Amino acid sequence: MNKLFVWTLAALLLAGCGGQSKNMNGKRGSSGKTLELMVVADKSVCGGDVKALIDTLFGSFQPCLPQPEKRFDIVYIPKSSFESVEMFRVHRNVLLLDINPQNSNKVYHHKDKYAVPQVIFDIAARDFRSLDSLLHAYEPTIVTEMYEAEHKRVWKAYETEEGFELEAKLKEKLGLGLKLSQNYVAASLTKDFGWVRIEAKDFGMGIIIKKFDYKDKGQFDGERLLDTIDSVLCSIPGPSEGSYMGIERRRDEASGDYLMEISSRPVPFPTGGYCVETRGCWRLYGNFMGGPFVNYAVLSPDNRQIIMLTGYVYCPRNKPYTKRDLLMQLESVCYSLEFQD
Repeated sequence: MNKLFVWTLAALLLAGCGGQSKNMNGKRGSSGKTLELMVVADKSVCGGDVKALIDTLFGSFQPCLPQPEKRFDIVYIPKSSFESVEMFRVHRNVLLLDINPQNSNKVYHHKDKYAVPQVIFDIAARDFRSLDSLLHAYEPTIVTEMYEAEHKRVWKAYETEEGFELEAKLKEKLGLGLKLSQNYVAASLTKDFGWVRIEAKDFGMGIIIKKFDYKDKGQFDGERLLDTIDSVLCSIPGPSEGSYMGIERRRDEASGDYLMEISSRPVPFPTGGYCVETRGCWRLYGNFMGGPFVNYAVLSPDNRQIIMLTGYVYCPRNKPYTKRDLLMQLESVCYSLEFQD
């Protein structure tokens, strides 16, 4: 593994942007590990029922991974420390909690207040019951905003060592733009198919790009969508002769449910077009490899094509890199999709 690659992964997965560099507005780059959530509250607040609530909403296991990994790694900081120590104030994902009978049960949202990118949600509740209600109501928004900050962090890190040559080839062949680091290499590029990947000592990951003609909205639905994703994965050969990738779709004989969780849902996408996100696990037929995948089926602006982006991770040891964090990098690349004129 080359030194540049080691530095990039360390910056992305261990320390974020480090809070050192400043942008054009004079704000520092935010700090914090990938998907780390800092909860700021006084000791009288942050314990017992409140801690259990936070752990349930933000520390639950992320769905569709082969091994349990938490959605966020949660750290708790006293309010006095947050206010007096700059290192804490520039953390990327911050949740401020205050319970006081004089509060008006409000949620305040701040973007890039002390650093860039940064998301702060300041929740002022009268009592625990009010806090519980506010957190449940705003949890989807909080998660979406913090994931967006994670994507921006990856894009910022890639700017320093962007793979311009490969990006240019993608635009030439497929007419699509993606933010890629120079560690990605092209395994295959044609006018309607692309496969870019990173093969490192401890893991492998990649993105498979496939263009389809749009015929009807049913292409985004249920088993039909899974069949299409499966057909794309099956075109990727494995290391042994005759082996190939595919969705892990084996079912329990008694219940008929999938043995490994699969989920699909419409999600907002930066291009503004209709998009369905699918998560699950892939397996290698004819061999023993596997891991998580995330797929984005995106309707093009002219409603003529579906662009299918499938990010996959192979990380058998899960140390020092986790499947969750590597998958987050791939999500960020997918969210950088641009359609060329």
